[in-house]
Amino acid sequence: MTTQTPTGSPPAAEPAGRLPLSPLLALATAVFITSLTETLPAGLLPSMSTGLGVSESAAGQTVTVYAVGTALTAIPLTAATAGWRRKRLLLTAVVGFAVANTVTALSTDYALTMVARFVAGVAAGLAWALLAGYARRLAPPHLQGRAIAVAMAGIPLALSLGVPAGTFLGTALGWRTAFLAMTALTVVLVAWIGAAVPDHPGQSGARIPMLRSLTVPGVVPVLAVTLVLVLAHTILYAYIASLLDDLGQGGSTDLVLLVFGAACLVSIWAVGAHIHRRLRSLTVASVLLIAAGGALLAVPADDPALVCAAAALWGLGWGGVPTLLQTAVGNAGGDQADGAQAMLVTLWNVAMAGGGVAGGVLLDTLGAVALPRSLFVLLVPVLATVVAARAHGFPVARATDA
Repeated sequence: MTTQTPTGSPPAAEPAGRLPLSPLLALATAVFITSLTETLPAGLLPSMSTGLGVSESAAGQTVTVYAVGTALTAIPLTAATAGWRRKRLLLTAVVGFAVANTVTALSTDYALTMVARFVAGVAAGLAWALLAGYARRLAPPHLQGRAIAVAMAGIPLALSLGVPAGTFLGTALGWRTAFLAMTALTVVLVAWIGAAVPDHPGQSGARIPMLRSLTVPGVVPVLAVTLVLVLAHTILYAYIASLLDDLGQGGSTDLVLLVFGAACLVSIWAVGAHIHRRLRSLTVASVLLIAAGGALLAVPADDPALVCAAAALWGLGWGGVPTLLQTAVGNAGGDQADGAQAMLVTLWNVAMAGGGVAGGVLLDTLGAVALPRSLFVLLVPVLATVVAARAHGFPVARATDA
């Protein structure tokens, strides 16, 4: 996308005092599709393994290869497509999801399915590096954080509603139907983007020097927080069902995830309403809330109310994290924001893949109780980094607020 500072002007056609909801909701739907495409196999592993003639652990690698596709390609593809017009690039990524999900739905060959999932991850790398900046450019300066919050609302919606709905559909009508439904939604989104989302030029003349963004004050602390915070979250989230079984709450997984998702939506609303002036304090609060939720889950108790309270605290902390980190890296990056965003996307997916592996090792060696305890330990350096980055990264006050 075109490089610009966080105070760039909104589109001329949009009144400066309000958000352009239709294009922002289209971006939120793109985020929803991106997140749901990644996580949907988790609820369909038994039927997918049967349909593809492989073990459940092999079917589970469809999630891993998606994250690998994103991690490997986000930076080089963002650099290679820097000169593309933004709408063209967004449509290319969305069409990539439609093709990948269609092939996944129709394939009876495991290798072909894995290729399709890798392609979906590549499309996600393009989309994630694009969506937050696109949302910022659609809004006036004082509403840019709220615009990102609207766009990022697709993440908790996918986790709390999309995955259970996709699992139900897959159970009732077959896992292939669930992926075909994703394709149908994506086709609708293509038309929506074409009609409602304004276009913007890319960066003309040269590719984005990705590594240069690391020299910008504040970018490295945000990226470090992203890596460790997402790692900590994924270690717990990827194995939450195993932890709940260990706590004697195995039958309440759906309820716990619903509470978590609802709390995430509240968090997104709160962050969107106050991020412009309180990014630092909101980030600190998010880390503390996630830590509190992890601490409660580390208590060996079989009280459903306690588990739901822990999920609520966790969700209240986590829901706004994508918005906070995307906004922080965009603010810090300035003219190098595109490169910083692409690096954030890459590290996010590296952390997700690493969290799945680390969580499995902890589960096998130390038991399920080690999962929330590891989250609590990892959040200590995260909080220290946020507190220390008071001049850049997570500043005490933004320059535009002076």
